[in-house]
Amino acid sequence: MSTGTKSAAVVNYAEAKGSVEIREIERPGIAAGEVLLEVENVGVCGSDLHQWTSDHSWPVNYPVVLGHEFGGRIVEIGPGVTGWQEGDRVVSETAAVIDAQNPMSRVGLYNLDPTRKGFGYGVNGAMTRYVKVSARCLHRVPEHVPFEEACLTEPCCVAYNAVVMNSKINPGDRVLVIGPGTIGILCAAIAKLNGADVAVLGLEADRGRLDIARQYGCAPLVGNAREWALERDGLGADLIVDAAGSSVTLKMALDLVRPNGQITKVGWGPQPCGFSLDPLVQKNVRLQGSFSHNWPIWEKVIGLMSTGALNVRPIIGGVWPLDSWREAFEKMHRGEVVKSVLKPI
Repeated sequence: MSTGTKSAAVVNYAEAKGSVEIREIERPGIAAGEVLLEVENVGVCGSDLHQWTSDHSWPVNYPVVLGHEFGGRIVEIGPGVTGWQEGDRVVSETAAVIDAQNPMSRVGLYNLDPTRKGFGYGVNGAMTRYVKVSARCLHRVPEHVPFEEACLTEPCCVAYNAVVMNSKINPGDRVLVIGPGTIGILCAAIAKLNGADVAVLGLEADRGRLDIARQYGCAPLVGNAREWALERDGLGADLIVDAAGSSVTLKMALDLVRPNGQITKVGWGPQPCGFSLDPLVQKNVRLQGSFSHNWPIWEKVIGLMSTGALNVRPIIGGVWPLDSWREAFEKMHRGEVVKSVLKPI
């Protein structure tokens, strides 16, 4: 896998579809405030797949090592880093580069800093043996949480931000999640933790992933969610989480949300809407976007994972060595598994 100071890496080297391959890269050097991690596990995200298939809608700094869902052990500590030791078990946030003086950063919302650069698209990510990380991004992982689960802290934080921070849920609310991918199922799981009655909507091809949603106590729906959304009082779901991101799913959400309800959009999709937003006005509906996460969310999620209240094991479809990245990507892309995990070492 590696020779000398070089290690294998999954590199997205150009914008053209399929421009991902294994390359040898140098072990990164670290500067003041940084640590070097030896990566134990890294999750494959939908955004990694989007860059692989070139249907993403964000700028990418080619060539770049993919991977932003990762955990590992500290193997080197840079000048000025305190509170950390070599050997510490950690996971890392994704905001690799931020402007500390940006108004968003200064209020703790550095995830919304417009100049932010993330692992896997702005700077090299973790689908390799070593990755350099700013110490401000680190969070401790309890010994009893295995890295193949800990590396999924990041998508759990995306879901937590969408459902807890950016949505309002009361126990007993009806919540419809559109899209049974990683983020959709985790949003559904966290909505259940908040006492909601939850359903997850997918397509016929998603039945395997919908079975995973069922393990979290959610109702699996295929094709049409109208009956479920309207069955209580005919008015619709209190909250709809659009984790699919396409134009048609947002239109569906507008149709199925109850008056004075909420739609939280966490899924990406570059297509224009192509339909009227008048129902948003007529129903007095709140449409909320949700992006990324910040430090306190990570601490909350690690606590939930540590106690077992949030169990990510059901969504892990397998762990592949780094040189089998293509199989791991393809299985996720075809919907055969919810989440693929890679092991660089």
